[in-house]
Amino acid sequence: TGVSCGTLTSHLLSTWRREQAAPFGAGAGPGGNGMSRRWRLALGSRLEPDMVPTGAGTMEATVAPGEVLMSQAIQPAHADSRGELSAGQLLKWMDTTACLAAEKHAGISCVTASMDDILFEDTARIGQIITIRAKVTRAFSTSMEISIKVIVQDKFTGAEKLLCVAFSTFVAKPVGKEKVHLKPVPLQTEKEQVEYTLASERRKVRLQHESTYNNIMKESTRLADSVCNGEEGTATTMGTSVQSIELVLPPHANHHGNTFGGQIMAWMETVATISASRLCHGHPFLKSVDMFKFRGPSTVGDRLVFNAMVNNTFKNSVEVGVRVEAFDCQEWAEGRGRHINSAFLIYNAVDDQEEIITFPRIQPISKDDLRRYQGAIARRRIRLGRKYVISHKKEAPPSTQWDISKKESLSNANVVALKNLASRSGWEVTSTLEKIKIYTLEEQDAISVKVEKRVGSPAHTAYHLLSDFTNRPLWDPHYISCDVVDQVSEDDLIYHIICSVVDGDKPKDITVLVSRRKPLKDNDTYIVAVKSVSLPSIPASAQYIRSEVICAGFLIQAVDSSSCTVAYLNQMSDSILPYFAGNIGGWSKSIEEAAAACIKFIENAAHDGLKSVL
Repeated sequence: TGVSCGTLTSHLLSTWRREQAAPFGAGAGPGGNGMSRRWRLALGSRLEPDMVPTGAGTMEATVAPGEVLMSQAIQPAHADSRGELSAGQLLKWMDTTACLAAEKHAGISCVTASMDDILFEDTARIGQIITIRAKVTRAFSTSMEISIKVIVQDKFTGAEKLLCVAFSTFVAKPVGKEKVHLKPVPLQTEKEQVEYTLASERRKVRLQHESTYNNIMKESTRLADSVCNGEEGTATTMGTSVQSIELVLPPHANHHGNTFGGQIMAWMETVATISASRLCHGHPFLKSVDMFKFRGPSTVGDRLVFNAMVNNTFKNSVEVGVRVEAFDCQEWAEGRGRHINSAFLIYNAVDDQEEIITFPRIQPISKDDLRRYQGAIARRRIRLGRKYVISHKKEAPPSTQWDISKKESLSNANVVALKNLASRSGWEVTSTLEKIKIYTLEEQDAISVKVEKRVGSPAHTAYHLLSDFTNRPLWDPHYISCDVVDQVSEDDLIYHIICSVVDGDKPKDITVLVSRRKPLKDNDTYIVAVKSVSLPSIPASAQYIRSEVICAGFLIQAVDSSSCTVAYLNQMSDSILPYFAGNIGGWSKSIEEAAAACIKFIENAAHDGLKSVL
């Protein structure tokens, strides 16, 4: 509001404390419970989140140091037409909580610079309760990263679930000419240390976002096959354009006098939802936000013009771009606005039967359509790469226990899983070179990569070289060693692999079952399937980080008698993703480099007569 919440809270608390000092004051005296009902109502949720009145009339801490909590009961006014919590309302609450966490650490006023990597895991409905936790994960010289976590609770069952996670960047506003230098965040737990380290990685991704995006856009001319030219069932974005205007009034301002960042995000979400609904003809719901980037302030009296339009679709999701311009009275008359915010919002949608809608592919018509179309592909690629750096480095789940009595079923399941991964629909080209093409597949929380290579050697030569994993360190820089643990059969071997250090951590180790299959016919595919297994003889070691391969391997297809195509696939676990994240996101070329080394290794073996390794 136009009144500083800090001033109001301070005044109310001071008055209440004076009452507490007076004998038999409101809520004090014999049998008093500390705080009178009228002061409870007056203060409401404006009490400091780590200060809760007790029966003795004192305050005690209930949250971690530096953390800010906000709890809200979802009312009809907070919900959309389907009775679910409006994403715009939630964004307002999240921005408020994050701002208060930033100011709690900085001790001075702070403003939102950006809110990014917003992932909506679930929905909340009228009558449920949400709790928002915000805390500074790391402070730099003048800016801070704040992690935001939203939990929804059913008040009847008490069951809780994760609703949303996000990260905000706030900048401290100096007082006068005084320079700002923020104090470091005290680290008291291992979890805080992990978040502190990841905050630096996320900051690097943010800082290099623009250059990464520009590099991917330069490469986009080689991805012409991803544009659907003349396909049936395609759609254009012409009918998805939405414009709206808002006049900034005192209730829309924050305690600094500027337009409340959360309010701007809520307005942006509204126009984006309308744009998405015009394409899907259903009920769109916000799944994630690429980034809200605040480029400049606006104040009371400004006119804010919002323009939204669909950029591209990806099977069950659609990206909508929103641009915000601010005009004061004179600028409004002259038609000269200030670009103050941009964001890219990703929606899923359901029909009246609550079934997920498959979006039509977009057919770019104009040059601007093509720019926005390719830009959405670039941002999606960066988003996929960021999935690792925005999350905790989780321990790998338990691998399949190796049982020699079930070796045939485990081997067959290994091969079937790889074939199923390759046959899934939705693979999209993310990078292409002369002999190499890289695809990604995003399925809910799973990310898979496929690397196709054209190799100038016979298929059987490539098969023998790639199916013997002791050769892997000769061309793959991620492999330090690969030793045979057990030769289960002629076609199945178990290896213990040591992988290189990534992100300054310890080396990783993996125990895998490699199942090999030669084709029954000359034109069929050679298969090398890989999956993690657990062996009592190779327990986890403190020297390494135990990792897991969910499903991976090679599919080798002959082109002619002297050449073949090799496809490497990997459904990535959290422990493997660090090796691929930078490449998927566009700020590394590690996959291309490993693929090129693989091609060179196979072709040299064939051409130089190094068949002794067979």
